[in-house]
Amino acid sequence: MKLFDSEMKIMELIWELEPVSAKELSVTAEKNIGWNKNTTYTVIKKLIGKGYVKREEPDFVCTSLISKDEVRKTETKGLIEKLFGGSKKALFSALLEDRDMTDEELEELREMIDKR
Repeated sequence: MKLFDSEMKIMELIWELEPVSAKELSVTAEKNIGWNKNTTYTVIKKLIGKGYVKREEPDFVCTSLISKDEVRKTETKGLIEKLFGGSKKALFSALLEDRDMTDEELEELREMIDKR
């Protein structure tokens, strides 16, 4: 399951608005992303071809066939593999070294670990 940036932008809109017509998606994409109708429709067709979106008539209504959580898990796994050699420990270490992380965020991470 691989989504390119353009596909992810449309998926975000679908998850937020679904079920949503392609026309409404194109209007929203134009307003939020600056895309024209043809660009939006092309990306929708790619998502349908990959089996990530279902199209129904009338009005070319789009609904997701994959969840945001599924995509998040797949993308996270790929990121960890690509940047940290598959090591979750190395990812976590990089997060802890981030000087911009607030004490509140660190505490939230501690609580997540404790709950696990």
